[in-house]
Amino acid sequence: MNLIRVSAFSFVCLCVLALMSLLADEIMQQEIRPLLAVDIIEQLHRQFALLSGGRGKDGAPIITFPEYSGFNDVPDEDFLNVVTYLTSIPSLDAASIGFIIIIDRRKDKWSSVKASLSRIAGAFPGNLRLVLVLKPSKFFQRAIAEVGIKLHKDEFKMKVLIMMLNSLPDLYGYVDKGQLTPELGGSLEYCHSQWIHHRTAIENFAMTVKTTAQMLQKFGTDLAETELPNDVQCTKDLLAAHADKHNSLQLALKQGTTLLGCIKEQAAKSENHKPNPDEMENQTTVERLLAQLDETENAFEQFWCKHHLKLEQCLQLRHFEQDYREVKVSLDSLGESLSSLSVIGDCLARVEQLLTELKTLEENARVKKAQLHALHGDQLIQSNHYAVDSIRPKCIELRRVCDDFSNETKKKTDVLSKSLQIHKGIEKWCESGIYLLASQAVDKCQSQEGAELALTDIEQFLESAEMNQLTELRNLHNQYEVVLSEDIKASVLKALKRLEDVQEMFEKRNVSLKRLSAKQTRPVQPVAPRPESSPKRPTLKNPSRTTGTQQRESDIASQLSTSSPQGYFAELDNSELSHLTPPSLENKRDVLFGNLPEIYEFHNRLVESIFGNLENCIEKPELVGTCFLKRKEELQVYEKYCQNKPRSEVLWRQCGDSLFFQECQKKLDHKLSLDAYLLKPVQRITKYQLMLKEMLKCSKSEGVAELEEALATMLDIIKSVNDSMHQIAITGFEGNLSELGKLLMQGSFNVWTDHKKGHSKVKDLARFKPMQRHLFLYDKMLLFCKKREETSDGHEKTPSYSFKHSLKMSAVGITENVKGDCKKFEVWYNGREEVYIIQASSMDLKNSWVSEIRKVLTGQLEACRGTHSSCALESKCP
Repeated sequence: MNLIRVSAFSFVCLCVLALMSLLADEIMQQEIRPLLAVDIIEQLHRQFALLSGGRGKDGAPIITFPEYSGFNDVPDEDFLNVVTYLTSIPSLDAASIGFIIIIDRRKDKWSSVKASLSRIAGAFPGNLRLVLVLKPSKFFQRAIAEVGIKLHKDEFKMKVLIMMLNSLPDLYGYVDKGQLTPELGGSLEYCHSQWIHHRTAIENFAMTVKTTAQMLQKFGTDLAETELPNDVQCTKDLLAAHADKHNSLQLALKQGTTLLGCIKEQAAKSENHKPNPDEMENQTTVERLLAQLDETENAFEQFWCKHHLKLEQCLQLRHFEQDYREVKVSLDSLGESLSSLSVIGDCLARVEQLLTELKTLEENARVKKAQLHALHGDQLIQSNHYAVDSIRPKCIELRRVCDDFSNETKKKTDVLSKSLQIHKGIEKWCESGIYLLASQAVDKCQSQEGAELALTDIEQFLESAEMNQLTELRNLHNQYEVVLSEDIKASVLKALKRLEDVQEMFEKRNVSLKRLSAKQTRPVQPVAPRPESSPKRPTLKNPSRTTGTQQRESDIASQLSTSSPQGYFAELDNSELSHLTPPSLENKRDVLFGNLPEIYEFHNRLVESIFGNLENCIEKPELVGTCFLKRKEELQVYEKYCQNKPRSEVLWRQCGDSLFFQECQKKLDHKLSLDAYLLKPVQRITKYQLMLKEMLKCSKSEGVAELEEALATMLDIIKSVNDSMHQIAITGFEGNLSELGKLLMQGSFNVWTDHKKGHSKVKDLARFKPMQRHLFLYDKMLLFCKKREETSDGHEKTPSYSFKHSLKMSAVGITENVKGDCKKFEVWYNGREEVYIIQASSMDLKNSWVSEIRKVLTGQLEACRGTHSSCALESKCP
């Protein structure tokens, strides 16, 4: 682990020296001054003892005990605390001279004088220089005092002189008037509350300085032993913590500067004012504390700059390392994708797809991010970062991986580009040749002239191919044969084999035409070529159709076929694979496949129906529309399949990775897994309407009506399927949804409520705050639900609808327009006992809902009228 040791030792030494200097100061000596002003603030405010700042002629500090009627009631502990605190304030030099005590009892009795002297004698903690007592002014009390002091002097146990003074002029003989407060006839300005405020502030500042010095000493020691964190967040936290400690020193300096300004301002309040020794000492103390703090700060700042830079560089390093790990993992994943990308394409489309995938990988932002991160590492190195030896290898590694990726991408691009060139040439030549063969009408080749013309076209095509493309493509294969892998060679040879097959077709046609071009003694009957049979397509019932018709049948069959999952369906009964069947699939075949067999049978009937009328449909496309209209009810099989699809997907996520499905996929030679084929019926239901739309674009006016009706039917079925998918996600409804009639519409709205029976505050709140509700409109009921998004196993969110409220349509009314918003309408219930203001996202959506609700209400009204009419007729019958 790295340690922050740069200049740490010298900084710790400076902190220790500063702390020793502070501890040497008498302000900071806790042994000499155990008490602070804040500890005895209430006792000080009583003013039974004062340290005004005055000094005797020899510099002895003066403590005054002014007139205080409750002096005898002051507890001994309070008296001792105050006197002890006052004697601790003057400097050691001043205190060593001894204290002068002035006891003012001019308005008091001898008993008070005696009590004061006894307390001072028994509890005064400092050295006494002189005790001056202003005797009671009344004659009788003064006489008693004079006698009493002589009789009881030994009781006071004082080793100093006690002077009993009759008046203030006697006092001036011992203490100069300038050192006495106005209460004693002097000129020394003194405010007790201000004195307490200054003492409290000075002591607080002194304690702050001491605490700061101790903190800096500990801080320096901690810094010297601090281990650099290994992650970003811990480094941020450490940097913030150290910054907070650094800022605390600044606060202490600010506090001391403010205090010094207040003291100087008090000292300069008048031109003639001369600060007393205590004020001078306070100012000197604060200035000394500030100087010591300033010295400590300079030492601290010198170290802090280096330490802070080290922490910032540490944070930069941790960010760099964290990003490096993320980028490296991303690059490794990208490299694996590149490695797994095949360069083998057995057809033009596959090669083009591989090139597209390769280009996507090549342009991936992760490579650019890695390059930028390496550049960021270079910038850190250039900025003299302390961890250059750790950063440089990572930059080198990133660039190496990027270069390897770039080289591999270029290599695969080159191989696939050559493969694409070969395939394109073969495709172009083969398609041109097949088109030429197909365009030669068999009936026109029956004559000698027609056969000769066809033969000439074929010979010219073969000559041009041999001279230009064919030789070039074969040479291209031979040129790159050395660098191509065995798999790629096989793929290219397969394409060249197709070229040879087409060439063989030409040669056979060439032989046939040469025979036809010669005069024949027998007539030749034309026979149309028959397409190869495919086990995946239905057997055609009419083999005499033209090649064009057969091709259209093949296209339609491929569009309508969804039989791929049937192979998996059958393999579930295969005993050889029973041991691989996942337990979660047991007795759940119908859940996984839904009603797929039913859809398969429906497709077969639909294909046979269209094939049976295919030639008629060419002339009358409306027959295709009729074919769909006749099977309107049968198309409902899709709704059942789509409703089961969520359950099927959950089951597939549980068992899709099993060996059973992997073996089935290999056995069936499917490129895609089963879940891709299970999605086909969901996709197929949308393709019917696309096919009908395309037919409408190409149809004449006489066939448009049937196709439009078929298109409307398919769109209605799609809407019904979509609505049913939402309906099955409703939760919390205790009734039976199937009893509510047909689901007509569903959608999300903002909803406000206004109920007559509701609390007034609830009503006011409801008017301004909309609820997000998903509405389901049935023939018999309107449901209000709350839409919730749920995520399962890391897959995309699927909605669910928590039931909140319902309205019977038999008691519903509607107001089409709401003042203030054209997208709002009202649905009210039981004569406006409950009113729901519904806001749609658009005018079209609002109008469609209003129209549908009115249809429901109109239908109910007509049904009600019909019932009444029937009842009336029955009542008239005998």
